[in-house]
Amino acid sequence: MNKCRAEYIWMDGHMPTQKLRSKTRVLDNPIDSLKDLPLWGFDGSSTNQAVGNDSDCMLKPVYKVPDPIRGDSDLLVMCEVMNPDGTPHRSNSRAPLVTIAEKYKEQEAWFGIEQEYTLFEGRNPLGWPEGGYPAPQGPFYCGVGADEVFGRDIVEEHLELCLDAGLQVSGINAEVMPGQWEYQIGPLGPLESADQVWLSRWLLYRISEDYGVSATLHPKPVKGDWNGAGAHTNFSTKAMRCKGGIKIIEEACEKLGKKHDEHIAIYGAHNEERLTGLHETCSIKEFRYGISDRGASIRIPMQTANDGFGYLEDRRPAGNMDPYKVCAKLIETTCS
Repeated sequence: MNKCRAEYIWMDGHMPTQKLRSKTRVLDNPIDSLKDLPLWGFDGSSTNQAVGNDSDCMLKPVYKVPDPIRGDSDLLVMCEVMNPDGTPHRSNSRAPLVTIAEKYKEQEAWFGIEQEYTLFEGRNPLGWPEGGYPAPQGPFYCGVGADEVFGRDIVEEHLELCLDAGLQVSGINAEVMPGQWEYQIGPLGPLESADQVWLSRWLLYRISEDYGVSATLHPKPVKGDWNGAGAHTNFSTKAMRCKGGIKIIEEACEKLGKKHDEHIAIYGAHNEERLTGLHETCSIKEFRYGISDRGASIRIPMQTANDGFGYLEDRRPAGNMDPYKVCAKLIETTCS
């Protein structure tokens, strides 16, 4: 009889930024369908999701991919956290996205999410001298060479694992600050893009363990004259992707400006340290959009402007943002 190891992955109740948790369930047979994965439970009092005298929370499998680390018939399983009665837990940010995605499904929203992160060895970004600083940023973006790029072995293995898991990674690159990297997920629908971002983050944390390195999504991992880490979110609806869609994109930008504060509130903790108006950001206190403007809140790509249709790039989300919340808010603001 072939056993199957299913890694149940979920978001905890840590504030202000939820963390990933996971544990392994050994099943008697390989799993063909999501509905064949059993509900499971965990101690919510150890994850900031329950109190000790009523600690049981439920894990509901909602998305699965092959486990590229264990291989064979093993799985990575993204789960929603539910109350014992089967209702969504207060920390469950996926359930509201399910509702919003269904409500506006005729809009056919697509998302491409650019995940920036920084590799740390101890207290220093990977490749930084102990107790000091490297040369000023400039040569490191998309760089090559041992004096400019740090951690490529981790990055390449992470990419390979994501592809083996069937995740829709569309690219990777070294970022502006040394030790900082980016990968992109999508374009995909709202639920699939957000599920895959969370699973790709889990794989990043997990593979970094093997190298004795930690990956952080903090939007300003190093204070001072260094770029922060964002999660630029490329977004479009079917109307935006059709001829004349630039008008719909501009209307969406106007709507986003009116709801700027609401978006900032759920775009990631400590984002004010990153959105200063410097280092390719717009000030958190300001909203503006423009063509090819990486200092704007919303960038309309050059190709979109030239074609008259395409997508917009929301440059405000922090690296530690919750993609379930960001996707839900973008759809809600632009499609309502």
